[in-house]
Amino acid sequence: MSRIGYKEIDLPQGVEVSQEGNVVTVKGPKGTLSREISPLIKMTVADNVIKFDRDDDSNKMKMIHGTTRANVNNMVEGVVDGYKKVLKLVGVGYRAQFKGNKLILTVGYSNPVEMDKPEDIDIKVPDNTTIELSSINKEHLGDFAAQVRAVRSPEPYKGKGIRYENEHIIRKEGKTGK
Repeated sequence: MSRIGYKEIDLPQGVEVSQEGNVVTVKGPKGTLSREISPLIKMTVADNVIKFDRDDDSNKMKMIHGTTRANVNNMVEGVVDGYKKVLKLVGVGYRAQFKGNKLILTVGYSNPVEMDKPEDIDIKVPDNTTIELSSINKEHLGDFAAQVRAVRSPEPYKGKGIRYENEHIIRKEGKTGK
């Protein structure tokens, strides 16, 4: 059984964590993140170490305990290192470009698909078939990457579509003729 909620989080140099009520704020070299945590979990910060405690051992409390610890750990990692996702466009004529504040995807539809850039995510398009997304907020980054991928999900027959960099698409065999 996982005991993630009991693991301590060591704070790197230059990271400050403060708590006002149920709102946790993490400041670091790359920026500041805030998140509301459950009032059922007690967070203590002492000697550059964060600890989390729960009142009882019910299944719901165990889930909230581990999730809260993981979320705060992701905030600490984000303000120190940041997160990055790379998407690849696979298909003839599939391409991406970033103009102004919009990501423009040409992926086989009659018109290009335009997506507005979220405030906390940086978008780079080093070549026509690669999109690099980076942010300090892991949750927002994953949501936006999933939205981009959903524009043209990879299909199993030819493998065409938008996929994550290391994603493996299980290919199916086409129908066989007589």
